[in-house]
Amino acid sequence: MRQASVPWRFGHDVLMLYAVIPAGGSGTRLWPLSRAGHPKFLHPLTGSTRSLLQATVDRLAPLTTAERTLVVTGAAHVAAVARQLTGLPEENILVEPSPRDSCAAIALAAAVIAARDPEAVMGSFAADHLIGQPDRWADTVREAVRGAERGLLMTVGITPTRAETGYGYLETGDPVDGGPLRPVVEFKEKPEAAVAEAYLRSGRHLWNASMFVWRVDVFLAELARQQPALHAGISAIAAAWGTPEQDDVLGTVWPTLPKISVDYAVMEGAATAGRVATVPGDFGWNDVGDFHTLGEVLPADERGNVVLGGDTKPGVLLHDSDDLVVVAQSGRLVAALGVRDLIVVDTHDAVLVCPRDRAQDVKKLVDDLKERGEEGHV
Repeated sequence: MRQASVPWRFGHDVLMLYAVIPAGGSGTRLWPLSRAGHPKFLHPLTGSTRSLLQATVDRLAPLTTAERTLVVTGAAHVAAVARQLTGLPEENILVEPSPRDSCAAIALAAAVIAARDPEAVMGSFAADHLIGQPDRWADTVREAVRGAERGLLMTVGITPTRAETGYGYLETGDPVDGGPLRPVVEFKEKPEAAVAEAYLRSGRHLWNASMFVWRVDVFLAELARQQPALHAGISAIAAAWGTPEQDDVLGTVWPTLPKISVDYAVMEGAATAGRVATVPGDFGWNDVGDFHTLGEVLPADERGNVVLGGDTKPGVLLHDSDDLVVVAQSGRLVAALGVRDLIVVDTHDAVLVCPRDRAQDVKKLVDDLKERGEEGHV
């Protein structure tokens, strides 16, 4: 095993890796709370005053430092990200001029890190996940780092707790040397219900949470092998990074990059070549995909109601109501009487009411608004 080119541990056994936080998307299933200009990762959906983005940085504290933490976000969100992460160096907020999906964003961060430390280990962790047990999550990431040090492209897989049809899966092989690492045989698409049941019973399938850990040189080499055009574009941008030509090169090259996820672009092909492994994790992971899910993971009152916002008068008034998810952000009184299993979201310019079992369909409302040309509400 190679010797690391930087001190890997300091202080109280803190692991020194580079952490990359892709912060993009608009969270359309959380409309009207989450908008294109103020997406879900900027909102305090953690059961505390901390936003999802801030909570992501908080749980990275045992693993890295602010100087080794990078956020990749869109131009529209840079100011908000900087306001929420005042301890992050300004140069560590990487701006993507337009959405090109996850591969370009993650590859840009990897190339910038490689310029600082060519053999660094980086981890990529989305800005909009909830983790119920941060200490167990950190231990799982440490195991993934050990796999990355061996030259593997690592994922953090989630031990499934139900036959979920809304997630992709990782099909795994036998544990490596009796340890926690398992080879990833294949990436699986979101399955039908019967297939998801079979995956759950198999004991060989994990949820794909799109958490990745690898050496930057290994990842960039694999990117060059599978996506030479994307690699060439990212290399050109990275060569200009920090120079007076940075903005011109970024503005010229970025729009030409393929719009593709890192799973499709790199990880699926790398798995076929036997270069991907995973560490199973069980730490209360949730991707906060919709309001129903939010209601399942946040603390509820004695009748199962979850209330976000409305902390000051006039607030929220619930009577004889059960299992509601109420988000109050308008400053108006939100009241409910004799209802159950509903989502109620009240913002300054829109109100959403729907059954909790239709939470996944909220995206259809956003699509309808776009078709009507009402982008201002999206």
